Amino acid sequence: MYTEAEERLRAARTEAEQALRKEVRAFAEREVTPLVDAMEAARSVEHNLARLIAQQGWLGATIDPAYGGMGVGHMGKTIIIEEISRTSPAMGAMVQASQLGASMLIHFGSTRQKKRWLPKIAAGTVLPTIAVTEPASGSHVLGMETTARRDGKHYILNGHKTYVGNSHIADLHGVVARTGPGSNGLSAFLVENNRPGLTLAPHREALGLHGFSFGDLIFDNCRIPAGNRLGKKGQGLDVAYSSSILYGRPNLTAVALGIHQAIRDETITYAQERHLYGKPLARLDTVKQRLGQIESNLMSARLAAYDAVARLDRRQPCDTYLINAKYEGIEALTETAALAGKIHGAAALFTDRPFQRYKRDAEHLWAPAGTGDIQLLRLSEAAGDTPHPQWSQLLRQG
Repeated sequence: MYTEAEERLRAARTEAEQALRKEVRAFAEREVTPLVDAMEAARSVEHNLARLIAQQGWLGATIDPAYGGMGVGHMGKTIIIEEISRTSPAMGAMVQASQLGASMLIHFGSTRQKKRWLPKIAAGTVLPTIAVTEPASGSHVLGMETTARRDGKHYILNGHKTYVGNSHIADLHGVVARTGPGSNGLSAFLVENNRPGLTLAPHREALGLHGFSFGDLIFDNCRIPAGNRLGKKGQGLDVAYSSSILYGRPNLTAVALGIHQAIRDETITYAQERHLYGKPLARLDTVKQRLGQIESNLMSARLAAYDAVARLDRRQPCDTYLINAKYEGIEALTETAALAGKIHGAAALFTDRPFQRYKRDAEHLWAPAGTGDIQLLRLSEAAGDTPHPQWSQLLRQG
């Protein structure tokens, strides 16, 4: 049972969350929706809209108000990402990738680094990202080959990072590189986007998420001050894993929720508008059953997602809940997309309806922050008492 004071606090929090959802949804429908078709046609990086979204202050969702942030926690962050993704998964992906960049500073930044960068991220004048994955090793963090060699008061970076979310719009990159052998031989660094020796590979068109960039960073004797090291030497693995578990998985779950909601809404609209045998598709028993399954999928995914981040905000040990939310969210979305495609029939193949865009965008969510196979492996290890750090306990929010 909750005390009267706790009930008042819960009611106030719920009211604030509802107001935030309403605010973000109104913005998305007003500012983002009119630009979606142009982004789809251009298939390039959308700089202006990304900056406009950032300027709303939403990148500072988990940043402490002392640094200019919103301080609305992972619950508020999830609401923001979901509502942006409901209109444009590409821009939802932009917000979630920026949150990864913010997380490394929140949890590992020095006081000086926090004072310098967090207020700018919160204000939307600096877009951050994190660069871990490499072409040869993929998401196997310990297999990375990018190096950072100490040279007096500097580090010199050499290597190649790939699938870096926000690669072409970010002002600040968090880069994990090898400073020695083994699992304690990785360190993290802050690299400004204009550092000599840092090159952006040309943007490549992808299957979906048109407007979002997730490209390659190439380091060729890129010299940065030693003060740009993030955290202690040898903490790079901690930066990579904690960012993936505490932010990457729930963030991508939120993007999936936005797409899921959009597919659900679009499919219901289509089934009501399309007539067959003299009545709407929505009145056919087979279609009703598929719509019912879509509704169940979305409800289950939403419960898993918000339960996980609520636990995270309460600072409970919840790594497995975050892992499961990402797995269930993507699996449920995949099934819903298949069911919606059956309801749309041949109409699902054409670009005059948004369904095909949502389905393509959804394809981008399975691999980042751990594929579905990896999520199941981690859940199996947890069930078998294989020891893993509980990042939700080891790191405190903000």
